[in-house]
Amino acid sequence: MTNARIVFAGSPDFAVPVLRALVASRHEVVAVLTQPDKPAGRGRKLRSSPVMLAAETAGLKILQPQTLREFQAQAQLSSLTPDLLVVAAYGQLLPPEVLEIPRVACINLHASLLPRWRGAAPIQTAIFEGDAETGISLMQMNEGLDTGDVYDMASTTILPTDTAGSLQDRLAELGAELMLRDLDAILDGTLKAKPQPDAGVCHAPRIRKTDGQIDWHRSAVEIDRQIRAFNPWPVAETSLTGGQFRCWNSRCDTDPVAPVENEPGTVLGLVQSALVVQTGAGQLLLERVQLPGRKPVTATQFSQTHDLNSLVLGT
Repeated sequence: MTNARIVFAGSPDFAVPVLRALVASRHEVVAVLTQPDKPAGRGRKLRSSPVMLAAETAGLKILQPQTLREFQAQAQLSSLTPDLLVVAAYGQLLPPEVLEIPRVACINLHASLLPRWRGAAPIQTAIFEGDAETGISLMQMNEGLDTGDVYDMASTTILPTDTAGSLQDRLAELGAELMLRDLDAILDGTLKAKPQPDAGVCHAPRIRKTDGQIDWHRSAVEIDRQIRAFNPWPVAETSLTGGQFRCWNSRCDTDPVAPVENEPGTVLGLVQSALVVQTGAGQLLLERVQLPGRKPVTATQFSQTHDLNSLVLGT
């Protein structure tokens, strides 16, 4: 088989391991599509995507169209005569005209075991909903939202300590391995994609900042999942004496220290280097927290500067 011409499309950190794997393969990455630079931080300075930075380091041709629906962007892609367009969290839906450009196919790495959790936030949703496992699906793209036929999958267990950040990193590496394992078979046609089953279809909508608001009347298990699912963004939060109180890391308490008649949100003390908080069912251990305008601190550090008596979160 001759070396294939590949266009890669991706933007966030999740996509970087896949790009690096393709660059290290015997095939040629002829261009990288990534989102335009966007203002970020307090200074609102333009910031390049992680994929763009990786592409610059590798000396690759970079394309940053505002949209792929314009003829000029489509013509530029077509002029590259790609055999394959590989997508990993690019950030735009590909119009039909772009799907038809590659000689073989447009393929996508999606961070779930399809058809479960189609959509924008499969990693966060899998943790939030308490799934025992998740994985990567390598699929052929069509005009639908993650509805294409699937070539292959790889799974991983969701650990009790996993945050969206740690799980994303693991899935990114898993996706790079899956891509390299199946790439040649997709190119030569020996690996055929199969339709997704109708049973088990569910969707993971885009995360909103308001999704991180904690309701202490929910169970400790549910709140722990929420905190882990929304780390590193948008970060689960509550209020403390009217101000923002962000919760970065937590775990469930298997040995409650006070009866359940405490008001949900009541801080019961410091145990095992964590703030023990009463919930609607069980107690939650907060390990790392953050006050407005401050850096995240451990629960022990927080306790050294605050009187824990009579503290009630959510007030």
